[in-house]
Amino acid sequence: MADITRRLGWRHLRGAPTAHVRYHRGGKLLHDGPGLSFWFRALTAALSEVPVDDRELAMTFHARTSDFQDVAVQATVTYRVSDPALAAARLDFSIDPDTGVWRGAPLEQLGTLLTETAQQHALDVLARTTLSAALVDGVATVRERVAVGLGAEPRLPATGIDVVAVRVVALRPEPEVERALRTPARELIQQEADRATYERRAVAVERERAIAENELDSQIELARREEQLVDQRGTNARREAEEHAAADAVRAGAEAARTVRLADAEAARSVRLARAEAEGAREVGEARAQAQAAWLRVHGEVDVATLHALTGTRLAENLPNIESVTVSPDVLTGLLARFGTGERA
Repeated sequence: MADITRRLGWRHLRGAPTAHVRYHRGGKLLHDGPGLSFWFRALTAALSEVPVDDRELAMTFHARTSDFQDVAVQATVTYRVSDPALAAARLDFSIDPDTGVWRGAPLEQLGTLLTETAQQHALDVLARTTLSAALVDGVATVRERVAVGLGAEPRLPATGIDVVAVRVVALRPEPEVERALRTPARELIQQEADRATYERRAVAVERERAIAENELDSQIELARREEQLVDQRGTNARREAEEHAAADAVRAGAEAARTVRLADAEAARSVRLARAEAEGAREVGEARAQAQAAWLRVHGEVDVATLHALTGTRLAENLPNIESVTVSPDVLTGLLARFGTGERA
């Protein structure tokens, strides 16, 4: 859309570099080209604006294959206006001098022309192709046929239109048919997935079995080593007990020998002591006998009065300490009688 500015009854148009503007006044062409900028009067001006940039036209249409199956075709056609003067002469690209808006719908006319032409060639090629072939190679075939058909269409050069590129985005059957066609592939994919799952499970089971066997082998080896360890500990214990028993026997023998030696020494000492005691007792007895004999000899030679005096002396020596003595007449008479008797004797 052209940019138009109002100034005191005049209009100023400023076009874009991608828009070809044609300005007629009084039937004469005064300005013709892209990206123009000029002043004009609205009452006497005839303006047209033709876009010369590349434009994308998306189209979707339905077709039927040779086996009577409906398919939807999605395509995109890129085109440009190569001859703006011819296009402006064949289509209404005139714009309002006050607003710069197209009075008609020239791009819709171009879209209808391109869509119907492309659809005609696509229907023609799909009508001779089965659904399976169309789904496999239909995109390339339809693209090639539509590009050739648009290039050979005489109305497009006569309108000043060049087709730059043709792209077929998708070619799809009806949803029910598409689901039916997907079923075998999905089943095959599911089978492959199941097979992969089973293989993974088998590998996992095999790995678990190998792990269990390794653990069992490890346990067996550990039990065997524990048995060896128990045997070795028993051997060591027996050896240690034997060594302790031998050491105890040696100590017991040494203790018995020492005890025997001590007993022998004690017996010898006791014998010597007994002998010494016996000898001493004998000597003491002999001395006592000699002393008694000497005492008897001495007393035998002494008179009776002396003996009585000695006896009294010895008796007095052995009597306890007497503070006072009371002698009654009877006792004194008896004692005197005994002394008198002794003297007479």
